[in-house]
Amino acid sequence: MKNILFIFSDQQRQDTMGCYGQKLPVTPNLDILAQEGSLYENAYTPQPVCGPARSCLQTGKYPTEIGTFINGISLKEDEKTLAKYLNAVGYQTAYVGKWHLASDDGKEEYFYRGVPKEKRGGYKDYWMASDILEFTSNGYEGYVFNEKNEKIEFKKYRVDAITDYAIDFLDKKDNKKPFFLFLSYIEPHHQNSMKTYQGPIGSKDKFSNFTLPKDLDVLGGGDSKDEYADYLGCCNSIDSNVGRIVEKLKESGEFENTIIIYTSDHGCHFKTRNRDLKKPGGDDYKRSCHEGVAKVPLIIHGLEGIKKGRIKDLVSLIDIPKTILEIVKIKDDDMQGESLLSSNKRDNVFIQISESIVGRAIRTKRYKYCMWDPSKNPWKDSKSQIYEGLYLYDLKKDPYELYNLAGRDEYKTIERKMKEEIYEQIRKYEK
Repeated sequence: MKNILFIFSDQQRQDTMGCYGQKLPVTPNLDILAQEGSLYENAYTPQPVCGPARSCLQTGKYPTEIGTFINGISLKEDEKTLAKYLNAVGYQTAYVGKWHLASDDGKEEYFYRGVPKEKRGGYKDYWMASDILEFTSNGYEGYVFNEKNEKIEFKKYRVDAITDYAIDFLDKKDNKKPFFLFLSYIEPHHQNSMKTYQGPIGSKDKFSNFTLPKDLDVLGGGDSKDEYADYLGCCNSIDSNVGRIVEKLKESGEFENTIIIYTSDHGCHFKTRNRDLKKPGGDDYKRSCHEGVAKVPLIIHGLEGIKKGRIKDLVSLIDIPKTILEIVKIKDDDMQGESLLSSNKRDNVFIQISESIVGRAIRTKRYKYCMWDPSKNPWKDSKSQIYEGLYLYDLKKDPYELYNLAGRDEYKTIERKMKEEIYEQIRKYEK
């Protein structure tokens, strides 16, 4: 069986990467993996916020179905997860970096101490992580916890340190068994305690001649004009460390036998969206249906049976867990995604939104439509029975989503069809 290496960034826009159009040399190593493998141009998160998106990837289920619809709700201990499935068929399972699925707000049991084994989602052979990594570290120093919940301190750039632990696993693992390593960086997410992005020293100069993505530029940029160089620096550091891991796999002779999946939990709008909602959490970086947030990078390298090159198919991150199960020949009907190895092609992707609104969105090949219930509390209510239109965009004519068409007479038919499709997704996925 093939090894599976899942590399996960946090809050990374597609357009930070050369293979997605970035002009600066930010991601040369990932660009090579994309060129050799499969690059998905239209990959979307099922939930544009950290914890909920992570729960989707670990379980293959939408957050409303497993209770993790906002940050600060832990993953149930009895939930079936990727690691548990892979343990059962002989894989070594390892987790490194940010977990974000053990603590409950109001209790905060594991914010600053180690995650107990029963809260680790089944990862049993190697553990070097913090539940909320930005609380136990900053960009240049901090600590994580090992499998014995011993504090392991580091004093170097955080991406380098987290990569060191991943390489430590690769050095120590049992070479007679395949491995599943989930490597979860927090970069390029901002450092909460400092309200800033912490690229490696020198990032502001190295990437000072950046060009802002069009959607950010025309919307005033939010705080991106001050932060984007460091944001790109974070992405560049991840890329350099991906290069280190690839080199390690090549040295050990395991590169050709390893499937590499690279993606992120959501993108970033740098405080340019949601301001019209006048709701708590509106002035932030995510929690939105818009492309800069909902669209994510997705590269798969080394997997036979899928198309190579640039793929325009609509894909959701919730499809990845089911794909991994098909790779290892496990059949499971509980997961809600669609395997990328199957012949099924999506007509749309379904997105649940919390914390800013109680909302539901759908992205088809041409349009995006978002509905919400303004009477619901987005931090307490996971869903609603009745939604009303909020945004409608024609992505063919308006790829940067600058013109909201919701409520216009000439788009009533399209809006009605999109609304019907969202309710169909709700009936299908929200039991």
